[in-house]
Amino acid sequence: MAWVLKMDEVIESGLVHDFDASLSGIGQELGAGAYSMSDVLALPIFKQEDSSLPLDGETKHPPFQYVMCAATSPAVKLHDETLTYLNQGQSYEIRMLDNRKMGDMPEITGKLVKSIIRVVFHDRRLQYTEHQQLEGWKWNRPGDRLLDLDIPMSVGIIDTRTNPSQLNAVEFLWDPAKRTSAFIQVHCISTEFTPRKHGGEKGVPFRIQVDTFKQNENGEYTDHLHSASCQIKVFKPKGADRKQKTDREKMEKRTAHEKEKYQPSYDTTILTECSPWPDTPTAYVNSSPSTAPAFTSPQQGTCSVPDSNSSSPNHQGDGVSQACSEQLQPSATIQETQQWLLKNRFSSYTRLFSNFSGADLLKLTKEDLVQICGAADGIRLYNSLKSRSVRPRLTIYVCQEQPSSSPLQGQQPSGSGGDSGSGTPYVYHAIYLEEMVASEVARKLAMVFNIPFHQINQVYRQGPTGIHILVSDQMVQNFQDESCFLFFTVKAENGDGIHIVLK
Repeated sequence: MAWVLKMDEVIESGLVHDFDASLSGIGQELGAGAYSMSDVLALPIFKQEDSSLPLDGETKHPPFQYVMCAATSPAVKLHDETLTYLNQGQSYEIRMLDNRKMGDMPEITGKLVKSIIRVVFHDRRLQYTEHQQLEGWKWNRPGDRLLDLDIPMSVGIIDTRTNPSQLNAVEFLWDPAKRTSAFIQVHCISTEFTPRKHGGEKGVPFRIQVDTFKQNENGEYTDHLHSASCQIKVFKPKGADRKQKTDREKMEKRTAHEKEKYQPSYDTTILTECSPWPDTPTAYVNSSPSTAPAFTSPQQGTCSVPDSNSSSPNHQGDGVSQACSEQLQPSATIQETQQWLLKNRFSSYTRLFSNFSGADLLKLTKEDLVQICGAADGIRLYNSLKSRSVRPRLTIYVCQEQPSSSPLQGQQPSGSGGDSGSGTPYVYHAIYLEEMVASEVARKLAMVFNIPFHQINQVYRQGPTGIHILVSDQMVQNFQDESCFLFFTVKAENGDGIHIVLK
């Protein structure tokens, strides 16, 4: 037993000697003087670990806090952002609280600050097209705003302003030293920005964001101080109360173990810190608002729609028509893609797709384009990218025989069937009729075969025993699809113009 105790003393003395030696080594590295713990922590081996720990003096303390008096949903999982349901048009209080410590930001003590409250999209995908989405909403709801201040109920706000071109933002001045509450009303509902509107669709979430600024040297409120936001969904009147009740009933049916995975519902919503909202051309502010809303039918531009007979080998369209009918190629550069958008009457989206090449634009699905451009323009852009032309109502195939100077009555054209008299096979051209009228037949024949349209007097069809029947609208409507015709031209009886005879 004595031997064991002696061994313990030897081991203990050895450990003490080793520790002293290690400390003496540290002291020699630092210098001849006595070492301190702060000097030890300054060694390279401790720097990496120490840098990840926040210092007391660097603890971030927000200068303001914004609290919205609306309950959060109980159906939100832990570690997820809170979600608050609001009723359309109902006034909700946002308390503007001064959260500064003693001595923080003395430059704003006794001075006013400016806050801008916005309702913006939560989904990043919709944020990219926010200007188009809001312009479309404005077009469908003329005279309405997405966000308003209930000034009679608000307390402590000064110089409230709303810009007619910024329907989703309000701004005001307030004194942090005084009680301030801004009552807001959100007039848009979450389902107004969903691509499908058949009822029962899931609405898109919004964000309420508050950005606060102080005055700069020129007295303008542009120096950013603080920003915070929260996630919301807006329902028709009383819809938020029903949704809150539904979520609460669902949570009551869950087991105690399942409830532990969800956040409790709070009576108020605290806006969490975030980055300031960018006042850039891609944001809701637009220095040059578009003259054509995104959801309106585009006006007819200078670019003409190519005729359906442009595929005919004898037809040479003008350069503008050919440019419009060109399909966007994956190899198209950004500049070529911009030109294609302009030529196809998508000028309101050139800025939105300013960084898209042909390949980028062609990768977008139909659902993507509807989400970005709205239903009408999204489908139109998708069809243009896929070169989907309007299906003709009737297709006929025609071939021209040699013109004859014989009179109309009793004229018998030479050759029949598929060969000419010289044995050369006839070449037929497709005529696509969008309108099933006789004038459309004459116009398309003139274009395909380079016949002056004003010289065509009548179009006839050769009937039994060689008689000539006037082609009327009713006859065209009874043509069978993909019928084949030979035709020849004869001079009119008065010598002014020609007649066309189909057989």
